[in-house]
Amino acid sequence: MKSFFDKHYQTPLWFIKKSDNKTADNQSRRQFLKSAAGATAITALPVMPLSAKEQEQSLLQLKQLRKTDPWLTLEATLMHLLPVSDTGPSADEINALVYLHQVMTVHPTDEDEKEFIIKGVGWLNGFSKSQQGKPFVGLSVEQKETTLRGVSNSTAGSNWLSTLLAYLFEAMLAPPAYGGNPDGIGWQWLEHQGGFPLPKAGQRYFELPPRGRAKSQIAVREISPENKSNRFAGTSSIKRTHKA
Repeated sequence: MKSFFDKHYQTPLWFIKKSDNKTADNQSRRQFLKSAAGATAITALPVMPLSAKEQEQSLLQLKQLRKTDPWLTLEATLMHLLPVSDTGPSADEINALVYLHQVMTVHPTDEDEKEFIIKGVGWLNGFSKSQQGKPFVGLSVEQKETTLRGVSNSTAGSNWLSTLLAYLFEAMLAPPAYGGNPDGIGWQWLEHQGGFPLPKAGQRYFELPPRGRAKSQIAVREISPENKSNRFAGTSSIKRTHKA
């Protein structure tokens, strides 16, 4: 693919799976963060233990990279999708780029998805240059709006923007340990109380060991209507006493 408008593009399986939230067994990152917002994770996702030092290195790396592509364009896109406003926090205020960088470098994200996000930056800039004569970051607010609306008319462009929007919501709603929502700024705006206890680095869902499955099941005997009156026959009774 060379652009968002490649006629051979087909929505990838990872995107379809992420969009399908109806299957109970699909314990995706997005489902977890939306439903739990800090509650205990139930997951069988890969374990990726990370030390505090590795977390710090990731943040230092982003500080150096955010002035170059793809991070420069990604930040400009996120800021346009969630700009500075008097009505709520912006992409910058919720650490959206920091969260996305964590998704790309720390979280157990599908490699095909990461590749799609990165390639989308090149496709966006290619479209921007062809339509506006300059890269996306050099456009005015109006030109950026026109450009993003233009790429959204393609399936690939729509999927790319949807992916970034989903991570914007995650950055706003996820516990701060995941890289976004500093000091719970997103929760404060929505007047939402986060789950308790909140996870810390080293206790995030992808760092927890898979929960073991029970090796045996409890057999439940079906009681027929005619046996209801005798269902306690032969069982010992327990008398409860209360001290005054």
